[in-house]
Amino acid sequence: MTDDRSLNLLISNDDGIFALGLRTLANTMAAAGHQVTVVCPNRERSATGHGLTLHTPIRAEIVNSVFDPRVTAWSCSGTPADCVKFALSAVLDARPDLVLSGINHGSNLGTDVLYSGTVSAAMEGALEGITSIAISLASYTPREFQPAADFARSLVAKLARDPLTKPALLNINVPPVASDRIVGVAIARQGLRRYIETFQKRFDPRGKSYYWLAGEVIEDIKQPPDLHLGRPIPTDVEAIGENYITIVPLQYNLTDSACIDYLYQNNFSFPQE
Repeated sequence: MTDDRSLNLLISNDDGIFALGLRTLANTMAAAGHQVTVVCPNRERSATGHGLTLHTPIRAEIVNSVFDPRVTAWSCSGTPADCVKFALSAVLDARPDLVLSGINHGSNLGTDVLYSGTVSAAMEGALEGITSIAISLASYTPREFQPAADFARSLVAKLARDPLTKPALLNINVPPVASDRIVGVAIARQGLRRYIETFQKRFDPRGKSYYWLAGEVIEDIKQPPDLHLGRPIPTDVEAIGENYITIVPLQYNLTDSACIDYLYQNNFSFPQE
């Protein structure tokens, strides 16, 4: 079954070219009739943020026999952001209608987006003026990505029918439950999580020490309610805990406007000599 309008889609990720979430998303979009090009890291590049490869060459090659035959796929030695840059500059003949990133194996909630290679790949598309979507399954344990892929397909179809008025970056998290247990879709705001992090000291076979970063969520920070258009807007952390699919519009402008006002009001704007 195909959707009403075929789009040109670029798909990337940070889990690597052989990740099941990526394959599920790409094949679902191809089955819906979209033209799908995949450009992904040749290995897992999670938590690389928006890093770029500047001091070594980027190598890329076509990948066969992994995806639906209708999918064109490339493996790239670079970061997720590299992959999208490379695709837009050296692979695609025309700009894609949308950039998709995922389906990530694990959540990208709250401040996780600052580290996420998945979100950074989508943000690279947004920086180029292309509406982009990061999609994550909010658990590392389950490996059933089809509900997330089905939602992505529905969202892409809606964007084809009702395009956004300007390019946007949407961060999607899908609860790791069966489709019939998903409560609905929540338009949310970015939440906040606190982690406990330790560097575990270990020793290699030659007796030399090394350190491995380990961390786990210890609490989700409750935040004051935010009213928009007369209704409360939950955080993504809150909504995902209630089995909602969350959609958080993100932006790359990190300017703190309230702090600008404070600095001006308290004479931090020193006159030049």
